[in-house]
Amino acid sequence: MISDIGKTAGEIYRYLDNEGEVTLSTLKKNLNLKGDLVPLSLGWLAREGKLEITKKGSSTKISLLNN
Repeated sequence: MISDIGKTAGEIYRYLDNEGEVTLSTLKKNLNLKGDLVPLSLGWLAREGKLEITKKGSSTKISLLNN
C-alpha cells in the first residue's frame, strides 16, 4: 500500500507541476483517481511541505508551493 501511495503522490505532483492550481474534484477527474489513495497521497505531499491546500466555499484548491 505504501508504494501505491508514493506512486499516486508522484502522479499528483507531476500533474500539479504542469497544470498549476486545480480543484480537488478536477484533480481526481483528470487523473482518474478514486478511493483512499487520493487523501493519503495528498497527505504525504503536504507533510513533505510540497502543497498548498486552500478551501474556498465548497471547493478545495490544491497547488504546489514552488509555483
